[in-house]
Amino acid sequence: MTSDSTVSGGDVDPFRNERTVRDEAPQFVLPLVVRIERDAPPARTDALETAARAVLTILSDERAVGDGEWAQVMRDWQDARIRKVVRRARGAEWRRAEALPGITVTGKSAEVRVFPPVPLDGWPKDLSRLQVSGTDLDDPEPPADADPTAPVLWLNPDLDMSAGKTMAQTGHGAQLAWWELSDEDRTAWRQAGFPVSVRTAAPAQWAELTDSGLPLVKDAGFTEVAPGSATVVAEHPALRRRA
Repeated sequence: MTSDSTVSGGDVDPFRNERTVRDEAPQFVLPLVVRIERDAPPARTDALETAARAVLTILSDERAVGDGEWAQVMRDWQDARIRKVVRRARGAEWRRAEALPGITVTGKSAEVRVFPPVPLDGWPKDLSRLQVSGTDLDDPEPPADADPTAPVLWLNPDLDMSAGKTMAQTGHGAQLAWWELSDEDRTAWRQAGFPVSVRTAAPAQWAELTDSGLPLVKDAGFTEVAPGSATVVAEHPALRRRA
């Protein structure tokens, strides 16, 4: 599922939907592929959390920063609109995807592979042929309450998004939290293995969260939701202390 959100770090208002200088730059997309086997699909919440950790993992990977081999394309991607696309794969499709440069992140039941950004119209063949639709997933049982001492990505209770769309949105939320953290807090989160929960907020809680000063993702509205829809609030203990 494509997700193009105005989650940028350099704009005066990073969430505005009108055309900006970011639209003039070459456009890139961060591909994520979730493994969905017919007989063993992952649980929805685990897939959402694994996608968020995959985004954090590539943002912090030594190949993606400084003079690393992916660093320039990561910078180019973040200088334009922040686009993420989630596709699904199984069997031989998944094995071909794993052969491409990237990072596989594993959850309890989910596997998500994240790749360095590619041009919007220049996907590798083995990724471009993968399906965007069909990422609807379910939780076998309701997830437990989120750990209040750990990072939580809160979903808007009023939006009905596919799992693929939501995976991209949680990736955006994780990225916003990462940008807002100090170097010390980033290091601590990375060393802990990027623990993160994804939960749907209660309606009253959502109203409080969106007014809290915590990082808020608003979608550009190209798929599934209306432009400017608030989708995710990123709550990290270090950010909560500052909010």
